[in-house]
Amino acid sequence: MKTIHMKNPYESLGEKSFWKPAVGSKSMFDISGLWDPKFKIRKQQKVVTFGSCFAQHIGNALKHRGFNWLSTEKPPFGLTDSTASDFNYNIFSARTGNIYTTTLLKQWTDWALGAKDIPKEIWEKDGRFYDPFRPVVEPNGFASPQEVTQSLHETVACFREAIETASYFVFTLGLTESWVNSEFGYEYPMCPGTVAGTFDSNSHRFVNLEFKEILKTLSQSMEQMRSINPKLKFILTVSPVPLTATNSDQHVLVATMASKSILRAVTSQLEKNRSYVDYFPSYEIINSPVFRGSFFEPNQRNVNPHGVEFVMNTFFNCLIEKYGNYFEEDDSPQSSALRAANEICEEELLGAFGK
Repeated sequence: MKTIHMKNPYESLGEKSFWKPAVGSKSMFDISGLWDPKFKIRKQQKVVTFGSCFAQHIGNALKHRGFNWLSTEKPPFGLTDSTASDFNYNIFSARTGNIYTTTLLKQWTDWALGAKDIPKEIWEKDGRFYDPFRPVVEPNGFASPQEVTQSLHETVACFREAIETASYFVFTLGLTESWVNSEFGYEYPMCPGTVAGTFDSNSHRFVNLEFKEILKTLSQSMEQMRSINPKLKFILTVSPVPLTATNSDQHVLVATMASKSILRAVTSQLEKNRSYVDYFPSYEIINSPVFRGSFFEPNQRNVNPHGVEFVMNTFFNCLIEKYGNYFEEDDSPQSSALRAANEICEEELLGAFGK
């Protein structure tokens, strides 16, 4: 049998492996094949979305294209869509608010599975009461501490229901920086004293998570979720949105790149080593120099509607390229532009503290 010898392995690679044909010789809007999806997401399968701000766009895109985006915590009867959004209903699949870090996801998972008790800490200001773990979920606070506790426990139960009933759990990693309670070790989504609460340097400690801790806590969360739903699969993304502020002593631009690079490395590790984990490159699409910053608003931070539309069209087009056009004709990516809702992003409130 004749053996065919290649000069080198690159001879057998396709177009996408080479910069010039895949990128350099194309218009930025003609670049394709950026994602090779592991899973064929069927329209009837339940998908839940949690995490940083950008996860909201994935949920919106799934809904507008007729997929089964699941919200387990419904708004009270009679609320308009706008009012429901103001009170953080149907932003994520439960009323968790932004889950910026993998340690926060682990905390929510521990609560949902009963591995840890839900803390009893409550903040008070001007006669109104605030949930430290969802500080803007009620814009004007709650009327009583009992309402805070009842609402948080309800959301934890709804988060568990999302885990139990979903086929896909989409999680957008946003930050490495976090604030924890020094005595009890639990984490806040925002530094106390910014959105609500009072900062105490003896009680509140800054943590900038490293690769090993991020990988460990995200891995543990996924394993815990699959212990009650063995068929659950995960699609990870990294938020392309830069930090509003950093407490790391670095320039905010450098801190942003460090944070996103670590998060991206974690997702790569998990996607390669776990058959039930995939990664979608929303971060790369928005931030690559190839796209010349055209997907950002003038503040160079918020992603504009064109960027959101391009990212989500890429998501659905890549599914079609691999699995065929199994969408209905009237909700294919080409049939209508994505309606991009305003993000609910607690971290943006940190901008008010900039001089």
